[in-house]
Amino acid sequence: MTLVWTTDSINFGAFLAPYHPLNADPALQLRRDIDLMEHLDHLGFDEAWMGEHHSTGAEIVPAPDLFIAAAAERTERIRFGTGVTSLPYHHPLITADRITQLDLQTRGRLIFGTGPGKIPLDAHMMGIDPSDQRRMQGEALEAILALLRGEVVNMETDWFTLRDARAQLPTYNPAGIEIATASTMSPNGSVLAGTHGLSLLSLAASSPSGFDVLDRNWGVYEKVCADNGHVADRSTWRLVNPMFLAETRADAERAVSRRIDSMAAYVNRQTGQNPDWAQTPTGIIDQWRNDTLGEFGQAIIGTPDEAIAQIERLIEKTGGFGTMLILHVDMANWEDTKRSYDLFASEVIPHFKNRNAGREASLQFAEDNRDYLLGGLIGAITKAHTDYYGQPAETAGAQA
Repeated sequence: MTLVWTTDSINFGAFLAPYHPLNADPALQLRRDIDLMEHLDHLGFDEAWMGEHHSTGAEIVPAPDLFIAAAAERTERIRFGTGVTSLPYHHPLITADRITQLDLQTRGRLIFGTGPGKIPLDAHMMGIDPSDQRRMQGEALEAILALLRGEVVNMETDWFTLRDARAQLPTYNPAGIEIATASTMSPNGSVLAGTHGLSLLSLAASSPSGFDVLDRNWGVYEKVCADNGHVADRSTWRLVNPMFLAETRADAERAVSRRIDSMAAYVNRQTGQNPDWAQTPTGIIDQWRNDTLGEFGQAIIGTPDEAIAQIERLIEKTGGFGTMLILHVDMANWEDTKRSYDLFASEVIPHFKNRNAGREASLQFAEDNRDYLLGGLIGAITKAHTDYYGQPAETAGAQA
């Protein structure tokens, strides 16, 4: 079975880790993130994702389900994803119960994003060997999927036990909750998602190494889906790319220059580096645009036209995907941040959604037929004057 993909089927959203500077009030930062959810909903964005992290300072949300529950009360239509729930950190029954509750509270606006956990310090604090995390992710996912299907689960591993376990709450939609699996450079995420028929979330789509393997990992996903009786659907494939927009490149650089150093410090302090490019805002911006700033991937810090060009580059590389998620980094003041999303919604999204085709066609027709149309208008005005004054408009005007 082949599913047809077209550019106007692309959805758009934001992905928040979230990344915040260490010198601002975390209570205000959390409120601003909720404010952003409301703003995205108002602008017509389709999705917003919130991550789970427990250390290193910048990523300040340890419980994405709590955040989504609050944001859902302030919004009407936007869907929310856990981006992602780190499965090895939680007992599978608790995870399944919290997710079904959140799905009911949001009236089916939830996407359950899953992953193994990213930050080494998180795993260290919980006594988890990083080499075990992907195995643990697979074991937890197997149990959670069975619970969400309404099955009674008996399962024992070296880190959790389920005895006659069942999820007592239903999902809001009888078809279930959309579940996504994170993928970066390795094919592990593609294999896991394809095995269970889940959606694919490519977190490193714009980093050089992540970009290089996008088509390859999709090929792995298609094959594994087919081997397990599932259909690989591009509409459920999500790509993440950092972007910040303004009317001009200079305006975008000005907006982020005061706080962008906090993101470079976040990366470099963990790796023990202090490169020359990290000493100035211009150096950091250039590094982020031209190579990669640690885990963030290559950024668009510029204009809507640059964002359009990057998305078209991703389409060409992948052959098509379902949702473009802007990696949100808190590196500008609130007004400039809102303006960035305003520009994306007003200029980038309509370009791909083809929402102005009718307007363009209408103006083109008027241009192509201007002699006929203007001639008819002049004829109508002349006739009106003649009928009223008994003579052509020019003569009537002169006598008036």
